Amino acid sequence: MPIMNINQAKNAVLPLMNLVRTKGLPILDQLHLEEKLLRCSMKNWCIVNIGTPKPTIVMGISGRPAELINIKSVIYDQVPVIRRFTGGGTVIVDKETVFITFICNKEAVPLLQPYPQPIMAWSGKLYENALQNFGEFHLRENDYAFNNKKFGGNAQSIIKNRWIHHTSFLWNYDVNNMEYLKIPSRAPKYRSERSHVEFLCKMKDILPSKSIFIEKTLNSVENHFVFQPIEIEKIEELNAPYKPSTTLLSQQELERNLVSTIV
Repeated sequence: MPIMNINQAKNAVLPLMNLVRTKGLPILDQLHLEEKLLRCSMKNWCIVNIGTPKPTIVMGISGRPAELINIKSVIYDQVPVIRRFTGGGTVIVDKETVFITFICNKEAVPLLQPYPQPIMAWSGKLYENALQNFGEFHLRENDYAFNNKKFGGNAQSIIKNRWIHHTSFLWNYDVNNMEYLKIPSRAPKYRSERSHVEFLCKMKDILPSKSIFIEKTLNSVENHFVFQPIEIEKIEELNAPYKPSTTLLSQQELERNLVSTIV
């Protein structure tokens, strides 16, 4: 009878996770895919997408444009605004953003309680391990930060038997784009009323490359899962008859919100 080595034995007990790696997938398409995989699949998934083609604002499911974005300049510059299917705050993403998503069955990670804070803590440990040789990583409230400057924003959704945790990482960003976002009234305490520029940091100033960050992250995930790479075109659930709730806000909806701020 053949004897398994340590790695083989470890892989024999870890759950499978499909790994999708892509570049330049528009964030609206990515969110539609994620929602389908959350609701129409029973597999575990990790999605890594490097960049979205054009600057796009993404709000949480309960986000109100009038409270979160400078609507007049957003309309004038024709910046797309998306309301995603998960909670969390508002971000502007672009070709320099790195997106990493985990979609899991509730029993996939042993002893992990399927609630927001335990999932947040689990992800924090995962990235702390990945980034242990780079900067001073902290999970601050619901953000990833180096020291006290945010570089990763998170959002989640938890349904009956599954959960999703996705993150937009600021590898680099255009300072001017941050002017489209208002400072939220419910900002985390550690923000201390700082402006966007004072509050955020760029990962490129701390890590040598996007590829190293991604590989370190995937290595950390392999403590919990065995990856099974799959090309995005071969995902069976793409054809699932499910209408995603993530939407692109229309010009008319933005204009109505603008009027509400004037009246």
